[in-house]
Amino acid sequence: MTFICRFAPSPTGPLHIGGVRTALFNWLLAKKNKGKFYLRIEDTDKERSKDEFRKQIISSLNWLGIKHDGKEYIQSKNIKKHKEIADELIKKGFAYYCYCSEDEINEQKEKCKKQGIPYVYNRKWRDAKDLKIPENVKPVVRFKSKISGMSSIKDLVQGEMSLSNLTIEDFIILRQDNTPTYQLSATVDDHEMGITHVIRGDDHKINTFKQKQIYSALNWAIPEFAHIPLIHSETGKKLSKRDKASTIDDYIKTGILSDALRNYLLRLGWAHKDKEIFSLEESINLFDLKGVGKSPSKLDMSRILSINEHYIKHIEEKKLFELLKNYCEKFNKPVKSSKSSVILKSINFLKNKAKTLEDIYQNAQYILNDEVKISEEDKNLINQSSKAILKDFLDSFEKIKKIDKNSLEEIINKLIKAHKTNFKGVGQPLRIVLTGSKFGPAVYDILLSLDKEEIIKRLKNI
Repeated sequence: MTFICRFAPSPTGPLHIGGVRTALFNWLLAKKNKGKFYLRIEDTDKERSKDEFRKQIISSLNWLGIKHDGKEYIQSKNIKKHKEIADELIKKGFAYYCYCSEDEINEQKEKCKKQGIPYVYNRKWRDAKDLKIPENVKPVVRFKSKISGMSSIKDLVQGEMSLSNLTIEDFIILRQDNTPTYQLSATVDDHEMGITHVIRGDDHKINTFKQKQIYSALNWAIPEFAHIPLIHSETGKKLSKRDKASTIDDYIKTGILSDALRNYLLRLGWAHKDKEIFSLEESINLFDLKGVGKSPSKLDMSRILSINEHYIKHIEEKKLFELLKNYCEKFNKPVKSSKSSVILKSINFLKNKAKTLEDIYQNAQYILNDEVKISEEDKNLINQSSKAILKDFLDSFEKIKKIDKNSLEEIINKLIKAHKTNFKGVGQPLRIVLTGSKFGPAVYDILLSLDKEEIIKRLKNI
């Protein structure tokens, strides 16, 4: 069997982190089974759908390494087919025109509310024979849902799911303006695309029961379904686009690496023994739906940062430097070509205490900036004794021909002895003068990263 999976986002906003995980699971299932993964843009909501969001969705998926097969499928281009299927369902007796006015529907809803029961359309026009068709009401087309018995779905994550057919209303498949609804469009498109497996959030369970009835009415092969639990915020509520760090762009701006975020999303609701870090190849080879849990997953930013720190520490340094350059160009100031070699030379220690690309950028400020700005608080730490130490350091530093850790240690040890101080007594004023802050990289790292002329210049500006 050829596995054909899809991801079907609506371009009505930036790609949500929950949608990304759904795309990832579909992509992994397809890749593991040497199948196909398609991207379908569900743009039938013309008022809210924007091309900028379509581009952002594709860009976000590509950034994560999730590449779809073929061209993206644009749902609005298949509306004619959706309408044809609606007409076919009417002719076969599986759908009907409903002429209920908006006031009638609202009246039905209010009645259900007073009775304390969920609203279900009363099926007034389902088998209407003697009802007069009103002249001022444009009809919708409703599907004739089953009204007795139970419907069952063997879900690949949730297991056997059953629902009383009486609770499934005669749902609308064509609106008053003759445009198709999600239930019809998604079903028709999945059939047209040959989709064999549908992985989506468990908030789609009711949709699956509805769509299964459409499949059955048309004698179409029904895909396998897997409903994965939703992602909750750190407070335990359903994650929405209004939440902080809910979209891919939020993580890119923070300086999260694509490999790290993909690894985190893979482990968010899925497990393989006690393994935490997965290469891309391992992700594909090991992924299966049996490892997906049934409970909601909670977004944990501290865990994302921890995984990102792991990737930053283990990534090849030239690659990390290129990622840093791209990040700076997009969100900060571009790295000057004159600074590139120094940053690359220093990337090994700049990343040591960094959890994000932004951290590395901040750690590298003393290299990137041509002028060192010292806060008033730190200036107060440069007293007369510190100035004397700095002057003696400069005198010795200018004379050395080879700058390495041994030659620097020799100078600093002599200063510690001569001025009757400790390493902090020498290191702190050096760090402040060379970087602008008493916090930052190790003193030896700073001295070995900057050019000799630059160090001399900064020391002379005390």
